[in-house]
Amino acid sequence: MTMQEQLKQIIGQNRVILFMKGTPDFPQCGFSGRVVEILKSCGARYASVDVLADMEVREGIKRYANWPTVPQLFVNGEFVGGCDILCEMFESGELQTLLGTVDSAKATDNGDA
Repeated sequence: MTMQEQLKQIIGQNRVILFMKGTPDFPQCGFSGRVVEILKSCGARYASVDVLADMEVREGIKRYANWPTVPQLFVNGEFVGGCDILCEMFESGELQTLLGTVDSAKATDNGDA
């Protein structure tokens, strides 16, 4: 099985998966740490892969997503983005909607406070 096939399989087996440097408990770069904090703030359940543990995975995921940097988040088999994109999506609420972690009270708030 090629690395690309292995990555496709890993991504397909996990609804939400983060390819990162380090682990959620011990991120090895600031960008990975920021994404972990965002996902924690969303209350998201996700799998993770430490790209530092395997150079072939580290380089392979960049080719797989056609994205030059790590971290990379995939949801439902689709590449969502890296740190900057995820920060923007979190701020707008789009990430919470995508992850299915939106507070229903906030989701129905029409601003008539």
